[in-house]
Amino acid sequence: MPQPDRVHALRDVPVPTREQVSEATGRYWDKCVEKLGLVPNVLKAYSFDDKKLQGFTAMYNELMLGESGLSKLEREMIAVVVSSVNRCYYCLVAHGAAVRELSGDPELGEMLVMNYRVAELSPRERAMVDFAVKVTEASYRIEEADREALRAVGFSDRDIWDIAAVAAFFNMSNRMASAIALMPNPEYHAAARWPGAIGPG
Repeated sequence: MPQPDRVHALRDVPVPTREQVSEATGRYWDKCVEKLGLVPNVLKAYSFDDKKLQGFTAMYNELMLGESGLSKLEREMIAVVVSSVNRCYYCLVAHGAAVRELSGDPELGEMLVMNYRVAELSPRERAMVDFAVKVTEASYRIEEADREALRAVGFSDRDIWDIAAVAAFFNMSNRMASAIALMPNPEYHAAARWPGAIGPG
Protein backbone atom coordinates (compact mmCIF):
# COMPACT_ATOMS: atom_id res chain seq x y z
CA MET A 1 0.00 0.00 0.00
CA PRO A 2 1.46 3.40 -0.95
CA GLN A 3 2.64 5.68 1.82
CA PRO A 4 0.61 8.90 2.25
CA ASP A 5 3.63 11.09 1.50
CA ARG A 6 4.60 9.34 -1.73
CA VAL A 7 4.11 11.59 -4.76
CA HIS A 8 5.87 9.81 -7.64
CA ALA A 9 8.48 7.18 -8.36
CA LEU A 10 11.26 9.27 -9.93
CA ARG A 11 13.99 9.37 -7.31
CA ASP A 12 16.11 11.98 -9.08
CA VAL A 13 13.27 14.44 -9.71
CA PRO A 14 12.85 16.18 -6.36
CA VAL A 15 9.42 16.87 -4.86
CA PRO A 16 9.99 20.13 -3.02
CA THR A 17 8.57 21.15 0.33
CA ARG A 18 6.70 24.42 0.88
CA GLU A 19 9.93 25.96 2.17
CA GLN A 20 11.87 24.96 -0.94
CA VAL A 21 9.59 26.33 -3.67
CA SER A 22 9.80 29.82 -5.14
CA GLU A 23 7.76 32.64 -3.65
CA ALA A 24 5.26 32.53 -6.54
CA THR A 25 4.83 28.78 -6.31
CA GLY A 26 4.49 29.01 -2.54
CA ARG A 27 1.63 31.48 -2.92
CA TYR A 28 -0.01 29.11 -5.40
CA TRP A 29 0.32 26.20 -2.97
CA ASP A 30 -1.19 28.35 -0.21
CA LYS A 31 -4.14 29.18 -2.44
CA CYS A 32 -4.66 25.45 -3.12
CA VAL A 33 -4.69 24.73 0.61
CA GLU A 34 -7.14 27.59 1.18
CA LYS A 35 -9.55 26.41 -1.56
CA LEU A 36 -9.04 22.64 -1.57
CA GLY A 37 -7.57 21.84 1.81
CA LEU A 38 -4.50 20.31 0.14
CA VAL A 39 -1.91 20.76 -2.58
CA PRO A 40 -2.68 18.20 -5.31
CA ASN A 41 0.25 15.86 -5.80
CA VAL A 42 0.33 16.63 -9.51
CA LEU A 43 1.18 20.24 -8.66
CA LYS A 44 3.82 19.12 -6.17
CA ALA A 45 5.32 16.91 -8.87
CA TYR A 46 5.62 19.79 -11.33
CA SER A 47 6.87 22.26 -8.70
CA PHE A 48 10.53 21.29 -9.03
CA ASP A 49 10.55 23.58 -12.09
CA ASP A 50 8.49 26.79 -12.11
CA LYS A 51 8.28 26.91 -15.90
CA LYS A 52 6.88 23.40 -16.12
CA LEU A 53 4.42 24.11 -13.32
CA GLN A 54 3.28 27.35 -14.96
CA GLY A 55 2.81 25.67 -18.33
CA PHE A 56 0.80 22.83 -16.85
CA THR A 57 -1.37 24.99 -14.60
CA ALA A 58 -2.04 27.62 -17.25
CA MET A 59 -3.41 25.02 -19.65
CA TYR A 60 -5.32 23.15 -16.93
CA ASN A 61 -6.90 26.28 -15.47
CA GLU A 62 -7.97 27.60 -18.86
CA LEU A 63 -9.48 24.29 -19.96
CA MET A 64 -11.12 23.25 -16.70
CA LEU A 65 -11.98 26.56 -15.04
CA GLY A 66 -12.08 29.07 -17.89
CA GLU A 67 -15.10 30.35 -19.79
CA SER A 68 -16.77 27.58 -21.80
CA GLY A 69 -20.12 26.32 -23.02
CA LEU A 70 -19.28 23.17 -21.06
CA SER A 71 -20.10 23.11 -17.36
CA LYS A 72 -17.39 22.29 -14.83
CA LEU A 73 -19.11 18.96 -14.24
CA GLU A 74 -19.12 18.14 -17.96
CA ARG A 75 -15.40 18.87 -18.17
CA GLU A 76 -14.72 16.65 -15.16
CA MET A 77 -16.83 13.91 -16.75
CA ILE A 78 -14.61 14.06 -19.82
CA ALA A 79 -11.52 13.88 -17.59
CA VAL A 80 -12.81 10.75 -15.86
CA VAL A 81 -13.98 8.93 -18.97
CA VAL A 82 -10.69 9.58 -20.79
CA SER A 83 -8.77 8.50 -17.69
CA SER A 84 -10.86 5.33 -17.49
CA VAL A 85 -9.93 4.38 -21.04
CA ASN A 86 -6.27 5.04 -20.20
CA ARG A 87 -6.51 3.38 -16.75
CA CYS A 88 -4.81 6.35 -15.13
CA TYR A 89 -4.93 5.73 -11.39
CA TYR A 90 -4.09 9.29 -10.35
CA CYS A 91 -6.66 11.01 -12.54
CA LEU A 92 -9.41 8.47 -11.85
CA VAL A 93 -9.06 9.01 -8.11
CA ALA A 94 -8.71 12.80 -8.25
CA HIS A 95 -11.28 13.57 -10.94
CA GLY A 96 -13.65 10.83 -9.85
CA ALA A 97 -13.82 12.75 -6.55
CA ALA A 98 -14.53 15.96 -8.49
CA VAL A 99 -17.43 14.33 -10.36
CA ARG A 100 -18.89 13.07 -7.08
CA GLU A 101 -18.63 16.52 -5.55
CA LEU A 102 -19.95 18.54 -8.49
CA SER A 103 -22.81 16.16 -9.29
CA GLY A 104 -23.75 15.33 -5.71
CA ASP A 105 -24.03 11.77 -7.00
CA PRO A 106 -21.36 9.36 -5.73
CA GLU A 107 -22.77 6.58 -7.91
CA LEU A 108 -22.27 8.63 -11.07
CA GLY A 109 -18.64 9.19 -10.13
CA GLU A 110 -18.13 5.45 -9.68
CA MET A 111 -19.92 4.55 -12.91
CA LEU A 112 -17.79 6.94 -14.96
CA VAL A 113 -14.65 5.50 -13.39
CA MET A 114 -15.65 1.88 -14.03
CA ASN A 115 -17.72 1.98 -17.23
CA TYR A 116 -19.55 5.14 -18.30
CA ARG A 117 -21.88 3.11 -20.52
CA VAL A 118 -23.83 1.88 -17.48
CA ALA A 119 -24.61 5.42 -16.32
CA GLU A 120 -27.96 7.07 -17.09
CA LEU A 121 -26.60 10.01 -19.05
CA SER A 122 -28.53 12.62 -21.00
CA PRO A 123 -28.21 12.49 -24.82
CA ARG A 124 -25.91 15.54 -24.57
CA GLU A 125 -23.66 13.90 -21.98
CA ARG A 126 -23.61 10.60 -23.86
CA ALA A 127 -22.59 12.24 -27.13
CA MET A 128 -19.92 14.26 -25.33
CA VAL A 129 -18.23 11.33 -23.60
CA ASP A 130 -18.56 9.09 -26.66
CA PHE A 131 -16.67 11.74 -28.63
CA ALA A 132 -14.03 12.06 -25.89
CA VAL A 133 -13.52 8.29 -25.96
CA LYS A 134 -13.08 8.35 -29.72
CA VAL A 135 -10.52 11.16 -29.37
CA THR A 136 -8.71 8.89 -26.91
CA GLU A 137 -8.93 5.56 -28.72
CA ALA A 138 -8.87 6.45 -32.41
CA SER A 139 -8.81 10.18 -33.11
CA TYR A 140 -7.80 9.54 -36.71
CA ARG A 141 -11.24 7.99 -37.27
CA ILE A 142 -13.15 11.14 -36.32
CA GLU A 143 -15.26 12.34 -39.23
CA GLU A 144 -17.78 15.10 -39.84
CA ALA A 145 -20.54 12.74 -38.74
CA ASP A 146 -19.01 12.68 -35.25
CA ARG A 147 -19.07 16.46 -35.05
CA GLU A 148 -22.61 16.52 -36.42
CA ALA A 149 -23.70 14.14 -33.66
CA LEU A 150 -22.49 16.72 -31.12
CA ARG A 151 -24.21 19.59 -32.92
CA ALA A 152 -27.44 17.56 -32.95
CA VAL A 153 -27.56 17.57 -29.12
CA GLY A 154 -26.85 21.28 -28.83
CA PHE A 155 -23.09 21.68 -28.82
CA SER A 156 -21.63 24.62 -30.74
CA ASP A 157 -18.44 24.35 -32.73
CA ARG A 158 -16.68 26.20 -29.90
CA ASP A 159 -18.00 23.57 -27.50
CA ILE A 160 -16.66 20.83 -29.76
CA TRP A 161 -13.25 22.51 -29.62
CA ASP A 162 -13.44 22.48 -25.82
CA ILE A 163 -14.49 18.81 -25.64
CA ALA A 164 -11.56 17.89 -27.87
CA ALA A 165 -9.14 20.10 -25.93
CA VAL A 166 -10.11 18.68 -22.54
CA ALA A 167 -9.92 15.11 -23.87
CA ALA A 168 -6.53 15.78 -25.46
CA PHE A 169 -5.16 17.39 -22.30
CA PHE A 170 -6.11 14.44 -20.15
CA ASN A 171 -4.65 11.99 -22.62
CA MET A 172 -1.35 13.82 -22.14
CA SER A 173 -1.78 14.10 -18.38
CA ASN A 174 -2.75 10.43 -18.02
CA ARG A 175 0.33 9.28 -19.85
CA MET A 176 2.61 11.49 -17.79
CA ALA A 177 1.00 10.38 -14.51
CA SER A 178 1.27 6.70 -15.39
CA ALA A 179 4.84 7.03 -16.65
CA ILE A 180 6.11 8.52 -13.38
CA ALA A 181 3.79 6.53 -11.05
CA LEU A 182 2.15 9.72 -9.78
CA MET A 183 0.08 8.92 -6.69
CA PRO A 184 -3.16 10.69 -5.73
CA ASN A 185 -3.52 12.51 -2.43
CA PRO A 186 -5.13 10.11 0.07
CA GLU A 187 -7.85 12.68 0.81
CA TYR A 188 -9.41 12.15 -2.62
CA HIS A 189 -10.44 8.60 -1.79
CA ALA A 190 -12.93 9.63 0.89
CA ALA A 191 -14.14 12.84 -0.72
CA ALA A 192 -17.82 13.39 -1.60
CA ARG A 193 -19.06 9.91 -0.79
CA TRP A 194 -22.34 9.08 0.93
CA PRO A 195 -22.36 10.01 4.62
CA GLY A 196 -22.74 7.02 6.89
CA ALA A 197 -21.94 4.55 4.11
CA ILE A 198 -21.64 0.93 5.21
CA GLY A 199 -18.05 -0.26 5.20
CA PRO A 200 -16.64 -3.64 4.11
CA GLY A 201 -18.01 -6.72 5.82
